[in-house]
Order: sequence, then structure tokens, then C-alpha cells
Amino acid sequence: MITVGRRAWKNGAVASVNPPRGMRDFLPADKARRERVLSVIRERYRAHGFDEIETPVMEDYDRLHAGIGGDNEKLAYNVLKRGLDADAIAAAAADPAALADLGLRYDLTVPLARFYASHRTELPGVFRAIQAAPVWRAERPQKGRYRQFVQCDIDVIGDATTRAEAELITATLDAVDALGLEGATVRINDRRVLDAMLDVFGFVADERPGVLITIDKLDKIGPTGVVAELRDRGATSSAVDAFEAFLTRPRTMEYHPYGERQIRAALPEGAPDAVIADLVAIGSAVAAARGAGEPPLVFDPFLVRGMGYYTGTIFELAHPSVDYSLGGGGRYDGMIGRFLGSDVPAVGFSIGFERLVDLLEDPETDAAASVVIVHDADVPLADLLALKAQLVADGGRVRLERRPKNLKALLERSAADGFTSFATAAAGATRETLQVKPLA
Repeated sequence: MITVGRRAWKNGAVASVNPPRGMRDFLPADKARRERVLSVIRERYRAHGFDEIETPVMEDYDRLHAGIGGDNEKLAYNVLKRGLDADAIAAAAADPAALADLGLRYDLTVPLARFYASHRTELPGVFRAIQAAPVWRAERPQKGRYRQFVQCDIDVIGDATTRAEAELITATLDAVDALGLEGATVRINDRRVLDAMLDVFGFVADERPGVLITIDKLDKIGPTGVVAELRDRGATSSAVDAFEAFLTRPRTMEYHPYGERQIRAALPEGAPDAVIADLVAIGSAVAAARGAGEPPLVFDPFLVRGMGYYTGTIFELAHPSVDYSLGGGGRYDGMIGRFLGSDVPAVGFSIGFERLVDLLEDPETDAAASVVIVHDADVPLADLLALKAQLVADGGRVRLERRPKNLKALLERSAADGFTSFATAAAGATRETLQVKPLA
């Protein structure tokens, strides 16, 4: 029982007014800002031929823990089965699968794979999907890492050619440009290139997952740190020697734009020609779409991407203003086949919405379109609502506020809520007689 007056729960503790750790409330101005960013992203994605879908926030436990979500499966929030009594919970305590039958989605890719498998006959042969929605992970909360956050994904399902990657990259860069973050680039690699490199160096199959985890730290700990960690892991000594020799090989400072020469110069001998050709084709297509001689792509032979379900091309979105990625994705041709029994080609790109929205400045807005009408208590309500209706019909955003003792505080709060102008209304006021002034 909650005692409202004392703000206490039945155990006598004071009820917390804070959101759960790792989750946030958004004030009106923050929410409006986030929605503006989402609307730009959605509009640009739709312009490139993608269609938005929606899936439930929960999926079956077995699906979320089917081995296709990588380390994210360990971070899933599971939902306790209904109707379990204390004895049943105690008996199943060592088996999470016996306690839970549902879970909150930890990404949007697994639900998309299930969605496509469910609705394949109703969808086009090549399906281009938009998803913009919250996901949940039991992360350790810290700066920039939340337990609830929004993902913005686009995916192409049913196209095994490089056209899919080129469309995803072009649409993503277009969305970022439209948000005012010009100068973004995409780091690109291919898991088949990584596999070929590990073959050349001599790493055996069962040690490769750990080796890739270490290689993925190259930007953070450098070549010396990576080599030392590989030796500490007990990786094949001769393979580590070969890898170290490759990292420290003499190289010329000659610049090569993105293309075959740049890619081959960054790889050891024996890299697969067909994969290199695919990477070159993606660059050519993106360059043509962007109307530039050189595509905004950077080949990175040590880009790993941690998700084990990637089968081909992988990429990350970068911007010179920050030293971390703003999104990423790749090809995951094997995932949907887990539901259908036959492989379906698929590739996706996810924008890191939370990181992106923090970088953006608030856009300029039309001062005439967002107005607070301040009125005295004796102004007839009918007059106020008639005036408001006129302004709303013209496409404006209007709020009525009774004049307080502290008008300055009201105007400051209105500006914080996203309003850009105000006016004082007397009885009989019309939009023609209203004198609108900027809040700033």
C-alpha cells in the first residue's frame, strides 16, 4: 500500500522519484529536439526508398537467446513467466529458460529477422526496412551508455549484391549530411578479408574469436599492446610473429585514394580477389551517388565489429569531430535462415542515435510559427480559443498562458520548451492585431 501523503511504500521507505539507473526522463525541449532529429533521419531514409516497420518491444526468450545476438544476449532483460509460485521459482532458479518466456529486445536486428520470416510472402523480393525505436540492455550505466536507448536502423533483405551496401551507405551519409554533420566517412572492411588474413598468418580456427577480440583493440592499445595481448592469450606463436611482422612492415607514405590499390596495399598477399572487387564496387557506386570523384570511404583491414553473425561487409560511421563511431553495421546473410530454414541475404546499417543527437545544434526555427499567448484573467475564454484556433489553422504552434506575477520566468520556461515568440492578448484580439515579439 502506498501512502501518498507520506510518499512512502508499505515498508516505510521513501519512494524514489528518479527513473531506473541507466534510463532517462526527457523534458519537453529535449524530447522535441530528439523528435526533430528522428524526423530528419526518417525523411531521408524514406527518400531513398526504405519503408518503416514496427515490431513488439518483447520477443520470445528462445529467440533472443538463440546464439544470433552475440554478447548482447547476456545483457537481455528477461520477463518472468506468469503464474509461477515460490516453489516453481526455487525449482527453476538455476535455469533462466525455465523462469522466463519473453524478453525485452536488445537490438532491432533479431526482431527484423523474425518479422521478415513471419511476413515474407507479403513483402517485396528486395525489402528495404526502417526501424527507429528503443531497445534495452542490462549495461553498467556510464557516460554515453544507457540501459534504454534508441536505435535507428535501415536494412536491405533479399539482395546479395553490393548494391545493398552502396544504398545503405549512401542513405546513411545523406541523413547525416541533412542533420548538418557534413564530412562524415565510413570505415569499411569484410569479415572474409579478416578470415583470409588470419589464414595467412596461421591462426588456428578455435583461437580466432579471441584473436579478433584483441585485434579490435588496435586503435586503443596500439600494435605493441595487441601483440603482447595475443601472446598472453597463448595464441599460436608463429602466427603472432607473422602478424607482428605485418604490422611493423616498412611502408611508403604514398597516398592512395579509396580503391583497389589502397585496399591491396593494406593487406597481406593472398587476400581474396572477389572480396576486394566487391569493396571496390561499393566505393565506385557510393562515389557516383555522392557526385564526387573519391568516395567518403576508408578501408580498415582491422575493423572487426564484435557481432558474430556478420558474414561479409562490415562498416562504421565516423566523423572528424569525435574519436568514436556514430554507428555501424554489416552483412548478416545467415541470420534469417535460422527462422526460415534457407538463407536469405541481408545487410544493415544502424545510426548511434544517442551519440548523434548530442553532437547536433538546435536548428533555427520560424519565430512566427511558435508563440505563447499571454493574457489577463478577465479575457473571455471564447476569445482566446478563437484566436488560438486561427493561429493553429495557419500552421502555428500555440500555447495560452495566464499572465503571472513573474512574466520573465514564464517566458524563460516557454523558450526552454521550444517556443520562439510571445504576444499579449486582450479581449477581442485577432491574429491581425496581435503583436508578436521574439522570446530571445
